[in-house]
Amino acid sequence: MAASSVAASSMEPAAPGTAVRVLSFGCRLNALEGDGIARAATAEGLERTLVVNTCAVTAEAVRQARQAIRRARREDPDLRVIVTGCAAQTDPHAFARMDEVDLVLGNGEKTHPATWATTRAALDFGIAAEEKVRVQDISAVRAATPHLADRFEGHTRAFVEVQNGCDHRCTFCIIPFGRGPSRSVAMGAVVDQVRRLVANGHREVVLTGVDLTAYGADLPSAPTLGRLVRAVLHGVPDLARLRLSSIDAVEADDELMRALAEEERLMPHLHLSLQAGDDLILKRMKRRHSRAQALDFIAALRRARPDVVLGADIIAGFPTETEEQARATRAFLDEAGLAFVHVFPFSARPGTAAARMPQLPAGVVAERARRLRETAAELLRRHLSGEVGRRRQVLVEAGGRGHTEHFTPVRLTWPAERGSLTALRIAGHDGARLIAA
Repeated sequence: MAASSVAASSMEPAAPGTAVRVLSFGCRLNALEGDGIARAATAEGLERTLVVNTCAVTAEAVRQARQAIRRARREDPDLRVIVTGCAAQTDPHAFARMDEVDLVLGNGEKTHPATWATTRAALDFGIAAEEKVRVQDISAVRAATPHLADRFEGHTRAFVEVQNGCDHRCTFCIIPFGRGPSRSVAMGAVVDQVRRLVANGHREVVLTGVDLTAYGADLPSAPTLGRLVRAVLHGVPDLARLRLSSIDAVEADDELMRALAEEERLMPHLHLSLQAGDDLILKRMKRRHSRAQALDFIAALRRARPDVVLGADIIAGFPTETEEQARATRAFLDEAGLAFVHVFPFSARPGTAAARMPQLPAGVVAERARRLRETAAELLRRHLSGEVGRRRQVLVEAGGRGHTEHFTPVRLTWPAERGSLTALRIAGHDGARLIAA
């Protein structure tokens, strides 16, 4: 899976005067879909309803979702609770058995506006226990049903879903079973949506998907992600900044590399799905690159765009990993010169091949994750220190915050207009973010 996933959550605010809330866990795509769910459910008149949009990447993400469900019902005994998302898709009956849950919807259902009309009727008339699960076979879904918002209220940055699903089978990953096969949104529809978002005031747009670099393989003429990037930048000349979510090195096409080199509005920041820095562990993960291939790709990115700043996902304590292999991964991070590293302690997901491999003790996994985070913190400090004294274009966000072209977070020391692009000098950093002069 190329999409970056985290065990975090966000509450999509209900529109004024409505009573639908969406609590989204996990990746940016889930958060984006959560926004669409909130709009669709509100439009259908659902009342006093919480939709929990779950993540299945880690056991911790599932635990947090279950905890949130119980807490919400304790706080409001009359609240209606609907569960959807990847954990609901892969294990719907576990949520259906919860007394607090009124309905479980699959990933294939949640993005269809018609779902929310039938859901309101079902909740109003009552749902029998045996009818609580409404989850279809996600492997049979062949068409993308993207969230097509024209505006993201309260956000300076907008997200556009261009791809969903994944055709690969990394041994640690449950997401293909939660998201289904790879499917893409037509280029024209993507360009039209970006155009509407820019017309409504968004200066920056992020193209996102589960396996973003697989974009287009299922479409007529099989356009690549690189072609899509060119089409967006050419078709929406008023777009100030275009970003990509996580990409897979082995799928990055030549046109994407040329766009990175030639298009200034394509931001010089990429997040890579790497997962490890030891060849045997990569093989056992069923990743499609070696350590050397990853380093070669990173070198090619820097030749194309010398100022590119890179991040990556890394798993700590994968089954069978030795101490020597763990050291190799830490050394790889330093050799690759990464700036942003997301560390995930290995979490065995039932039904995956890695769950059947010899597991490491929990304490060992935690310790290796701690060491990886220490390395990641040092790499981030190195990047932040290198930015001090430079002038950067910052997209100003709420709360005196912003991000540079390289997606480096910045704290502003004076008021600035939210949504503006402002040239600022970087005066220092606090170890986590830059501080603008």
